[in-house]
Amino acid sequence: MRTLLSFLLLALASVVAAISTSGNRLLVVLDDVADKATYSKFFADLAEREFKITYETPKSDSLNLFNLGERTYDHVLFLPVHTKGLGPNLTPMTLLDFVNAQGNILLALSANTTTPTSLVSLLSELDITLPTDRNSLVVDHFNYDITSAADSHHVLLLPAPKPVRAGIKDFFSEDAGSKLIAFPRGVGAVLGNGELLNPILRAPPTAYSYNPKEQAEVVDDLFAAGQQLSLVSTVQARNNARVTVVGSAEMLQDKWFDASVTKLDGKPVVQTFNREFAKRVSGWTFQEIGVLKVNWVEHHLEEEGAPNDSNPEMYRVKNNVSYTISLAEYAWDHWIGFNVPESDQVQLEFSMLSPFHRLNLKEESRRLAAVHYHTVFTIPDQHGIFNFKVNYKRPLLSNIEEKNTVSVRHMAHDEWPRSYAISGAWPWIAGIGATVSGFLGFVALWMYSAPVAAKKVTVKKTQ
Repeated sequence: MRTLLSFLLLALASVVAAISTSGNRLLVVLDDVADKATYSKFFADLAEREFKITYETPKSDSLNLFNLGERTYDHVLFLPVHTKGLGPNLTPMTLLDFVNAQGNILLALSANTTTPTSLVSLLSELDITLPTDRNSLVVDHFNYDITSAADSHHVLLLPAPKPVRAGIKDFFSEDAGSKLIAFPRGVGAVLGNGELLNPILRAPPTAYSYNPKEQAEVVDDLFAAGQQLSLVSTVQARNNARVTVVGSAEMLQDKWFDASVTKLDGKPVVQTFNREFAKRVSGWTFQEIGVLKVNWVEHHLEEEGAPNDSNPEMYRVKNNVSYTISLAEYAWDHWIGFNVPESDQVQLEFSMLSPFHRLNLKEESRRLAAVHYHTVFTIPDQHGIFNFKVNYKRPLLSNIEEKNTVSVRHMAHDEWPRSYAISGAWPWIAGIGATVSGFLGFVALWMYSAPVAAKKVTVKKTQ
């Protein structure tokens, strides 16, 4: 069914290492190139993952995201800057064009620095709202580091985030153990209702957004509170480009990587999970994890004596058909088989204008860097143009939309079953037999019955 060449190509794809499925050219935009020393561990991790990093300031003349209509960089990382604007090369429209060209953006904010208007406009287009007061930060009087924020309570200590619901793959809390994420002097955002938005890290129920310049003892007008505040937010566009908003750039700095923190509850000192969390957030944004692909698709007749041709262009109504799709997932530097999370299913739609079948695909086998999902079904009694369609779209995973079009013909005259093989036709066959038998009997009776002899009539003559 599949040639040896397809197996060789799949094997080659599984062993070839690549840092990111979308490229390794990374642009870092920061206030001063010397500021990169503050994030040396973070940039060292990126360099170890073979990213080619270019550092630029917003006003640099050489800064350009496009050249002759093509992307100059594959990813952009924005760190806090003290300018309100980012210049003519980083306008909101340019950044949207970069996303539409499948570029990825990681945006780090800070409550100590005003967010540039270009980035505010970009986030507004993505339905992410920041506080109107640019000096607002998130505080929590119950979940803070008592060592570094004993009075201000603006260094939040949070557990590694788990999936918000069942059926979503866990990328950010695996192997976290008892470590906590330190979120110092951060900005919280409010997400809209768009289906492309996903919060990674939410504020605890006791947190709220607060402007430290307001000296009032009671905060009457809150921007948002509790889990309305998204501290780390993601957007995955329909073209699989990714945008991530990290509310605290300071959590990426060296001093918070593997730092020691203590919560208010008096529990022992624990290490922060910031370094690993930053790796996973950047890895997801730059498409090193959570990327799916279709290796191949095969459908064929599943009937005795039928030709074993792969992916024919035509079927007949009521044929039994087998469908198999091979899926793989990219994990940092290699492809592995994609395992569907628990409480989730990959589904196949066999549809014309609307689905005639919607079937769960079951795991059939594992070969090399792939998992094969399979089902068998009967084509409906309807001829026309149909599609085999797998439309798998889940949070934090790249979209899969695989469609294969086939024609379904009606049954030929010599393909219908004989009438005597259909039990429901027996009364009609009996009726036809009775009618024919009666007609033949009548004809026979008519043909072989002698006519009645005529009687002689005697006429008497009178004299």
